[in-house]
Amino acid sequence: MDLHVNNLNDPEDYLWLKALIWPEHKERNSYFEKAAHCLRSQPLELIEGDGISILPDIIPTVSHDSTICVFHTHVANQIPAPAKKKWSEQIQFMGRGRDVFHLYNNMYDLDLHLDYYINGNEYSETLAVTDGHGRWFKWLL
Repeated sequence: MDLHVNNLNDPEDYLWLKALIWPEHKERNSYFEKAAHCLRSQPLELIEGDGISILPDIIPTVSHDSTICVFHTHVANQIPAPAKKKWSEQIQFMGRGRDVFHLYNNMYDLDLHLDYYINGNEYSETLAVTDGHGRWFKWLL
């Protein structure tokens, strides 16, 4: 889910995403190129919309034999605090009835966190310290 899903087959979208990588970050640029190639050869479904608003409508469509994984990095700093709180509450609510894994960083700090719910029980771990641009991480496990 994303507010605006970029299409890597659209040259404008491709160049926009590429422009988000600082020029001196050569390794990140290389990773982007590899990821873009992979996505072109193995497309996946991306849902456009406000994830906080549409998540409650999406979850019931996920098969009960599937595990729900909510994953995001380096985006939550752009979300207002009340919306982050609502998002966390939605995930907690989902976790009461389904197994849910929420892997994220920069909701509250730069660390990589995993909050998960198994059989209605809540668990939380800090997994790693991360660089603000995702260039490196240090495991804490």
